[in-house]
Amino acid sequence: MTSAPIGVFDSGYGGLTILSEIRKRLPQYDYIYLGDNARSPYGTRSFDVIRGFTHEAVEYLFSEGCPLVILACNTASAKALRELQQHYLPYTSDPTRRILGIIRPTVEAISSFTQTGHVGVVATPGTVSSGSYTTEVGKLFPEVRVSEQACPMWVPLVEYGESQGDGADYFVRKYITELMAKDPEIDTVLLACTHYPLLRSKIKEALPPTVSLIAQGELVATSLADYLLRHPEMKQRLSRGGQVSYRTTECPEKFEELASIFMGTNVDAIRVKIDKG
Repeated sequence: MTSAPIGVFDSGYGGLTILSEIRKRLPQYDYIYLGDNARSPYGTRSFDVIRGFTHEAVEYLFSEGCPLVILACNTASAKALRELQQHYLPYTSDPTRRILGIIRPTVEAISSFTQTGHVGVVATPGTVSSGSYTTEVGKLFPEVRVSEQACPMWVPLVEYGESQGDGADYFVRKYITELMAKDPEIDTVLLACTHYPLLRSKIKEALPPTVSLIAQGELVATSLADYLLRHPEMKQRLSRGGQVSYRTTECPEKFEELASIFMGTNVDAIRVKIDKG
């Protein structure tokens, strides 16, 4: 069987928390992780730029034999997924390939956690400005009230290795206080950025003890397993070697150092070029 790995894409490192949970749930498959680290972060860029970058990443993963690509990036899922699914994929050489995001499976699980119907979402400024979580929750659960809080300092804290420092304490408390002030009835908070699980213990400490905290990785992994059960034609296409290949658009040594923090083990990476420039 030729190699047909699952592609997992993020603009940076956070998607590694998604990959980690997917591999725990589905260890038998092969994976390619692609981080467009040279051009991250995506959150501050325009819709058109994010769509273009994400398009290049998906094309690269398709060219490497991936029949299924997961956009393990909230910003790319919010700003590029629909466009790629509707206006790119049907016109490619193989329209049976699939591109999946992480917002929908996350939202689908929300109702099973909240008791009050009041949910908080912490995310990057780009994800918050897109309104994707408010929109998607409104479609599925119109009775649920969503309050979103942008946390622009959390990703830099993680990527600079300061997630356990005093600065992290300050900025975690700051944004959580602002979120809870918007709606004191919030009983569930969603970490809508794949970096945020590395701050999970501090976020939990800053929240009232009655508030549940949800990370995306496990939800996405469960949703993917269900997707493959419902789509045996895709499941049969995927190669099963239990291998993962890490690709980055920046210096591999830098990627390896940070990726090892996210994965909890040593990571070997290669540098690739995906932009058309």
